Amino acid sequence: MKRITIEIDFAKYKSVKLPKDEAEKLLQTLTEILGKKPNDIQETLRYIKNFDEFFEYMRKKFKDYLAPPHRADDYIRGEAVVDKVKLLKRNNEKYVMIIFDRRVKEDLIRKALEQLGYEVEIKKVF
Repeated sequence: MKRITIEIDFAKYKSVKLPKDEAEKLLQTLTEILGKKPNDIQETLRYIKNFDEFFEYMRKKFKDYLAPPHRADDYIRGEAVVDKVKLLKRNNEKYVMIIFDRRVKEDLIRKALEQLGYEVEIKKVF
């Protein structure tokens, strides 16, 4: 079984780092669990599907993260899922770090990762 760590920082943002294809599957699984496809997940999927173009954009603009657009009412209703995304390349392999909104429950992320066949570990980084 594959292992993965959900890191929780001091501000309660949760993050996971996955290969590009697995990140896409994770977001699709989350939409199935939620029963809806929020705009920030749709936009994040667009970043992942067009990885090379957005990676170049990040590099040219000296950006570390891409933040999908959110409407204020998404935050008010607590419907924001993805806070920001980091696209990474290591030895010609593509990875995606997804930072989830602080109000997303770790159990939701854990459930989605377990459905993808991961053994999940929670690590609090303070």
